[in-house]
Amino acid sequence: MRILTKIAVGLLIVVAAAAIFLAASVAVDALTGGGRVAELTNTEIPNAAGQPVNAFVATPTSGDGPFPALIMLHEFWGLKPEIVEKAAALAEEGYVVVAPDMYRGQTTTWLPRAIYLALTVPEAQALGDLDPVFRWLQTQPNVDPTRIVVMGFCYGGGKALQYSLRNGALAGTGVFYGTLESDPALLSRLPGPVLGIFGAEDQAPSPADVTAFTAGLTAAGIDHEVKIYDGVGHAFVTDMAAIRAGGAQGEAWAQFVTWLERVVGG
Repeated sequence: MRILTKIAVGLLIVVAAAAIFLAASVAVDALTGGGRVAELTNTEIPNAAGQPVNAFVATPTSGDGPFPALIMLHEFWGLKPEIVEKAAALAEEGYVVVAPDMYRGQTTTWLPRAIYLALTVPEAQALGDLDPVFRWLQTQPNVDPTRIVVMGFCYGGGKALQYSLRNGALAGTGVFYGTLESDPALLSRLPGPVLGIFGAEDQAPSPADVTAFTAGLTAAGIDHEVKIYDGVGHAFVTDMAAIRAGGAQGEAWAQFVTWLERVVGG
């Protein structure tokens, strides 16, 4: 009995120590991460409902416009250089791209803190901050206000879908492996075509989740293009160097660009 008690006490100590370490690491990362978002953003978008939204904005370097536009939503890490790279690459394709900071100044490379941010930033706040971004794009002289698409990766993919369900003025929705919906009654509110990119080895969402999502879009009568890529899992589209190297990343990105051209031109 004493041995069992000692084992139980030892396990409790280990669990408590792990919890303290994780909590402390999240706090330290928050304290030492100041300035990361500021280094990645170049535009402050006014927000009548709260604090301004900081964003990275990329614009085409040639052509007169007005151009189609994208709102590009980051993964659960927060705004990172990889998102900025993708935004700049799409600007070269003829799009005005806004990559907003959905965490209001927070970003991380530490997994526990990424999970913490994704779970603690209220969805109403995150989606609400996209309204001023959308309105700002509509007022830009180089943007066609009828050709604005929202898209995102992982955390941002799920938020892109949710935002499209709330904004009937969008021209389309791109989802790179995000939280999905399958109810046709809900999906019928989507304002335009949908692109879904997923990995066969992913479990969040799983291939079964993607199948249900696709069936829901079909039942709702929504124009959609959904593909599950073999041999890859979650968050398989990383940075532009890997995309340009080809493989599943390159194919998925090419599919996305082709879909954009079909939906809003470019």
